[in-house]
Amino acid sequence: MARNLDLTSLRSFVAIADAGGVTRAAGFLNLTQSAVSMQIKRLEEALDTQLLDRSARQVALTAAGEQLLGYARRMLAMNDEVFARLTQTQYEGEIILGVPHDIVYPVIPQVLRRFAKEYPKMKVSLQSSFTRVLKGQFARGECDVILTTEESVDPGGVTLAELPLVWVGAPDGVAWKGRPLRLAFAHNCIFRQGVQAALNACGLPWEIAVESDDTRGVEASVSADLAVHTVLAGSEPPFVERIAHGGALPDLAVMKVNMYVADPVHSDAVLALGEMIRQTYRAKGVRPVLTEVKAG
Repeated sequence: MARNLDLTSLRSFVAIADAGGVTRAAGFLNLTQSAVSMQIKRLEEALDTQLLDRSARQVALTAAGEQLLGYARRMLAMNDEVFARLTQTQYEGEIILGVPHDIVYPVIPQVLRRFAKEYPKMKVSLQSSFTRVLKGQFARGECDVILTTEESVDPGGVTLAELPLVWVGAPDGVAWKGRPLRLAFAHNCIFRQGVQAALNACGLPWEIAVESDDTRGVEASVSADLAVHTVLAGSEPPFVERIAHGGALPDLAVMKVNMYVADPVHSDAVLALGEMIRQTYRAKGVRPVLTEVKAG
């Protein structure tokens, strides 16, 4: 009686080998961790052998697993080639792109429009959140590509641009003149501590007057002249303006706009999306750096 290997289970097995663990593999495959574990269990039962060494802190392949890996890669490659040739759906699937709220415009809409034309069968799900949240999701394999705003870049990331932080307030507002200086920030804003440190360094008293779980609440408070805020130059939201403080407020840090792409990627279209983002930032001429920090 013929016995057949399940290609879905083989794909999960290869993802674990590439990602170095079940959790990250589950993120890459958009499956739950329990679903991936169950697929591996069925594969081991079908072959009547142990494929993963689970005794160490990090999952490793057994000798049998190492032997299977080469076969699995060739089988999956042949499967994908057949579908690509006969159905012309080589780039069908979903990409998860994470971008901080304040740098969605103007680059990301341009990238998404171009990507949709070149890869019409690929769906891009845009997740807009804070840098800290996005980096956590990326570490768990829940995003394929993320952009961040940081003072430095982690291994594996590439810096696309450098932009200074600027003070913003209500049009013709006076909140910036008050002492203590009234600040408005979201709880997870990565700029918050650096701004406070800059104020402390120059001896300017301040207080957190407005806290919010999202940027909309902060923007509304600032536009009402209840407090001041900081954003990357060029990303000022509507109904606020850059404060012409004439040196009354301290200069702030220059921040990096970084990009991180999942490794390994589940589709060449992920790499194409990353390259489109690079090209669009380069075309904008926003102090491009494009210096990559190698992982490891």
